[in-house]
Amino acid sequence: MKNNYPKSRTDEIVVQELNGEVLVYDLRENRAMALNETSSAVWKACDGSNSVEDIMKAVGNEDIVWLALAELKNEKLIDAVPERPAKFEGMSRREVLGKIAVGSMLALPVIASLAAPVSAQVTGSCGGTCSNPSQCPNQVCNSCVNNRCVA
Repeated sequence: MKNNYPKSRTDEIVVQELNGEVLVYDLRENRAMALNETSSAVWKACDGSNSVEDIMKAVGNEDIVWLALAELKNEKLIDAVPERPAKFEGMSRREVLGKIAVGSMLALPVIASLAAPVSAQVTGSCGGTCSNPSQCPNQVCNSCVNNRCVA
């Protein structure tokens, strides 16, 4: 392996943890991703000081770790990516999932992704105080409600 120490991306993301799961907002891509407990555990372990083998020991399943790493790479949440072992070469994601599901009772890694709306699509406070709509900063914030500029 060229790089056996995967590294989670830390720039231009906002992270919120809740009940073992992690919500990551990617400021570059303007989208949110929810990592389930398994994906979250792998992502957190990718600190650049843990080898893939260390992560496998912590998670307890080599195949699940490789699947999680592939998903994290696909979602651009890890910068340094180790090479996949030869046993996965030529296998589709579906085939890997089938292989893992047969032999594992662990939760499969899941990353749910959705695009965040642009500010013009969000109804809510745009910032700024006002006593009439002409005091609001732009065309998106064009209403004045309770002395606040809103979209």
